[in-house]
Amino acid sequence: MIKRMPTHCGDDTCPSCVVAGDYIFLAHHAGGFDKDDIEYQMEACFNSLKNTLQFVGASLDDMVQINLYLKNIEDFRKARDVFYKHFENGFPARMTTTTNFVDSSCLCMMDGIAYKKF
Repeated sequence: MIKRMPTHCGDDTCPSCVVAGDYIFLAHHAGGFDKDDIEYQMEACFNSLKNTLQFVGASLDDMVQINLYLKNIEDFRKARDVFYKHFENGFPARMTTTTNFVDSSCLCMMDGIAYKKF
């Protein structure tokens, strides 16, 4: 069974996540654009991920992979250090890259895959 969740970014072509069996495929999550601060925006990303996961009955502990997109590679250390606040039982696999974003105030964005036995 495949279940597509409503959009979280106002774009009907982008559901917040797609649940396929026991896997949850999370679309891009970002936020906190009101501050030009990587740690603040990383927290907003995690809050957005948590909200989407909670909506489908999962949590960050169910994450198996996260892709982290940064605007500035110089922000890598600060962005990475935010992960310590959100994962106490081990980290998911992670890939980090840099990119330009549609919204120029965006410093970071995350997507990923979670696994939850439903």
